[in-house]
Amino acid sequence: MLDVLAVTVPVFLIIGAGYLAVWRGLFSQGQVDGLMVFTQRFAIPCLLFLAVSTLDLAQGFDWRLLVSYYSGAMACFVAGILGTLFWLRRGAEDAVAVGFAAMFANTVLLGLPIAERAFGADSLTPNYAIIALNAAFCYLTGITAMELVRAGGGGFLRGVTTVARSMSRNSLMLGVAAGIAVNLSGLPLPGPADEAIRLIASAALPAALFGLGGVLVQYKPEGDARGIFLCCAIALILHPAWTWGMGRLLGLEEGPFRAAVLTAAMAPGVNSYLFAAMHGKAVRISASSVLIGTAASVFTVSGWLLLL
Repeated sequence: MLDVLAVTVPVFLIIGAGYLAVWRGLFSQGQVDGLMVFTQRFAIPCLLFLAVSTLDLAQGFDWRLLVSYYSGAMACFVAGILGTLFWLRRGAEDAVAVGFAAMFANTVLLGLPIAERAFGADSLTPNYAIIALNAAFCYLTGITAMELVRAGGGGFLRGVTTVARSMSRNSLMLGVAAGIAVNLSGLPLPGPADEAIRLIASAALPAALFGLGGVLVQYKPEGDARGIFLCCAIALILHPAWTWGMGRLLGLEEGPFRAAVLTAAMAPGVNSYLFAAMHGKAVRISASSVLIGTAASVFTVSGWLLLL
């Protein structure tokens, strides 16, 4: 157990340091916003570009890995919707927003550093394969469901077009796309360019973890306690449990299996709140689930690592 805590606690200590720094006024909200702009638009795209440009695409995009993880994500989406409708007794649009929060795991800011510390940098190929599809899959699923319950889905095409346009300008997606292009071309990067990108990428995860802590100060633990519990329980327990079962059923190899389960065990990502705010539904539940889910994942992720 001490070995597991040695993996997870340093990651959450960096998040806690960022939270404390902003909460106590040592780091302003404007400064943390600037830090997150650097990590989200520059450092993390460089990290994803380097990873995907050297990725064994045939090995990384194993259909068993993707089915194990994304069938779990869809199960969480459905469970969040049903739980909101029949347990919380809230409307269909709120149900979609809660389902999205339960489905959208923090695959990058939490998933990558914990997986790297647990299993080493050479083990991250399956993680990058999951990350490459995560935003597009979750947003298209969420937008589709939201538009289907709004005016009979009349705005579906407009919603999908908006998401496609947003994804085409998203820095993380651009980093992944550029990495795939270099990978398929087989052309090496010039030495100085490669070194410069690696220097920027080396700052990505620690800076992003500190920034994540600062961002979480904005998400006050308020709203429907049962809704927050529902969302966090689905994200932290159902998703990794489903992925575990599917991975074993499909005969997923040990490395991808561990990556899929551990990634599925991550807390709801900040995009959960952004989706809820974009539609004006279940905003407090989504925001609080990001904060409380991240705090609770100190223990739940450690538990899943112990099982793995």
